[in-house]
Amino acid sequence: MILPKVRDPRLVTIRRGGTLTDADHHLLALWAATCAEHVLDLFEAERPQDPRPREAIEHVRAWVRGEVRMMQSRAAGGHAMGAARDLRGPARFAAYAAGQAGAVAHVAEHDLGAAAYAIKAVRAAAPPERAVAAGRAECRWQRDRLPAEVRELVLEDQRARNDICWSVFDC
Repeated sequence: MILPKVRDPRLVTIRRGGTLTDADHHLLALWAATCAEHVLDLFEAERPQDPRPREAIEHVRAWVRGEVRMMQSRAAGGHAMGAARDLRGPARFAAYAAGQAGAVAHVAEHDLGAAAYAIKAVRAAAPPERAVAAGRAECRWQRDRLPAEVRELVLEDQRARNDICWSVFDC
């Protein structure tokens, strides 16, 4: 479970009673897409003919551009997660990262799901003695790509949800 029981109003859009602007919601979606895309090759190496995770990433970017509706991006995210179900290891986590990215259009808090699953994918792909270091490097890579406008919000959210995100944000 990556979503908190009590939602942070800063991560809920204004139209749903929170304080998150559409512009910042879009930045979170693009960051999540970047995190998921960074590990997508781990899925595509195992399932090169399955387009669902890549399509989820493309859909959330298209949602940001106003080219698809939220429900289309969310559905694409669900299909990407479906691609993960019969897999194990890095490919599974990479597909879940893409699925979480697609779902950001619906619930902004899925941004951390994309990031956390991407870190899990990198850890799983690394030799056991390098897994923790590889995960920390991926976490730092992700943080280096955080837009300034949402950086502190995401870092605070990582601290708050680290325990329910497998403690992957200890970097």
